[in-house]
Amino acid sequence: MAFNLDDYETVEERLQRALEAHEDMRVVTINHTTPEDRASHVWVVESRVYLNAGDQANDLPKGTGWAFEIDGQNGPANKFSALENAETSSLGRCLKHAFGAKSVTRQEMEKVDRGVSPRDWMAEASRLTSKDEVRALYLDAQAGGASKQTLEELKQYAEGLRSESERAGSSGGSSSGGKG
Repeated sequence: MAFNLDDYETVEERLQRALEAHEDMRVVTINHTTPEDRASHVWVVESRVYLNAGDQANDLPKGTGWAFEIDGQNGPANKFSALENAETSSLGRCLKHAFGAKSVTRQEMEKVDRGVSPRDWMAEASRLTSKDEVRALYLDAQAGGASKQTLEELKQYAEGLRSESERAGSSGGSSSGGKG
């Protein structure tokens, strides 16, 4: 499949467009890399975009995005900058989820051009702890052409997270003090 990288917006262009439209916008990047990930030379990053200080203070992101990169794989850029590349990818996805975009970013298409291995969507999901995080990953998987089976597995995983949190919320006693 032939494509022209010039047809795709960069993360920097997407960020600039968002900042022009939302001057109080805030971006938070979180490195979720575990010691096990580092032992495998993997970096895992999440980005969150908030429309204003109040949304940030209340942890109400307009969008989130996740990405991972592997040290030294998929081109020379990851030899020294895998963490930075993961951050940029997560930000591009975050901005797409928050404000919409016609397509993936130029950086994501460069990965295709380099022949980056397909993502292991379920491995990524196993690192997530909330249904919203899995929902964002599901959207990435859907946009990335994941199989129907993988999408269904992600949906089931998210449902399992919801069930676990509902069980945790209903376990433990509650006492009500009040006059009856």
